[in-house]
Amino acid sequence: MENIIREKSYKFALRIVNLHKYLVETKKEFVLSKQILRSGTSIGANVEEAIGGQTKKDFCHKIFLAYKEARETHYWIRLLRDSNYIDIRMYESILPECDEIIKITGRIISTSRKSL
Repeated sequence: MENIIREKSYKFALRIVNLHKYLVETKKEFVLSKQILRSGTSIGANVEEAIGGQTKKDFCHKIFLAYKEARETHYWIRLLRDSNYIDIRMYESILPECDEIIKITGRIISTSRKSL
């Protein structure tokens, strides 16, 4: 069975890893790149933990962590754009994916809380 958030967060994490490589190798940027690598890959890790959660409460907690990491990643993407580490094309390519993950995890949280 396909799990949309699992697949989207994993593909997004791969993009974040590649963005990190670009920032380090091409832009010689090491601080912001580490921050976005941590938050951007943590989204999928928390989704995986949520899927394996033992209780509904555990599931909700891990999905909420994924949501928070997605919000943080959104911040770093905007900061990278505004500090000219990424161009508008990169920004417009990756930000909508982050927005979508925020929306999906937000809906999962809302739906899951109703059943607690």
